[in-house]
Amino acid sequence: MMSRLREIRKARGLTLAEVAARCNPPTTAVSIGRLETGTRQLSVAWLDRIAAALEVDPKALIAQDSDPAVPVAAALEYDGPEPLTAPLALHPPVPVPGAVGLIVRASIGDYRAGDQLWLEQLPPERFAQAVNTDILVPRPVGRFAFGRLVATDGPKLQLLAHKAGGRQTVIADAPWIARVHTLIRPLLP
Repeated sequence: MMSRLREIRKARGLTLAEVAARCNPPTTAVSIGRLETGTRQLSVAWLDRIAAALEVDPKALIAQDSDPAVPVAAALEYDGPEPLTAPLALHPPVPVPGAVGLIVRASIGDYRAGDQLWLEQLPPERFAQAVNTDILVPRPVGRFAFGRLVATDGPKLQLLAHKAGGRQTVIADAPWIARVHTLIRPLLP
């Protein structure tokens, strides 16, 4: 049974230790590493624990023969492309639960026209986790604000727009925010 544990963990930007701490009950980074490499069997109980820690469906952790995958040819390092020490494959990104999308129609900040952003919705008690990331915030009457969350102060969010000369905006009592999780960018027209 091939696991997608490593790629999903890395896509979430988590270390082995962070996943281990999120498990219920917590485990060790070594145990998670062994499950990723296949030196320890990934049982149904482990699947459930790790899926809960990564906030994904347990089925997402199992690679299927029918899954589309692209073989990795090399790893781009500081000194240039380097050969792999073990075979790897890239799989399509897995959306986080409650994900929302954002289509970029005009280049702004780090984003280019044609980019697709996948965002992770966060409730108010998790707003502080999104500081220093780009977020989408719902506003009254079906409007939205988008920018870098620079600080939270209780129910108030301090958002810096990506526009040149953009001002900081303070938004109070947002019901949710969505932080950018995955960028999909086509490089060819």
